Amino acid sequence: MAEKFERHRQPWRQDEVQKLHTLAKKGMALKAIAKALTRSEESVKDRAKADGLSIAKLR
Repeated sequence: MAEKFERHRQPWRQDEVQKLHTLAKKGMALKAIAKALTRSEESVKDRAKADGLSIAKLR
């Protein structure tokens, strides 16, 4: 049986932050970035805002 994957309130690791910056600069949508990082859209949005990144709107 697979373990449940919980990411609730986990701190951002440096590699995740770098990946967020890379994906955001490529123009990926919020939903796609959240899935790639296995984080919620809200979490990704908050981190991007804190880092001064802009994320593409959903298409």
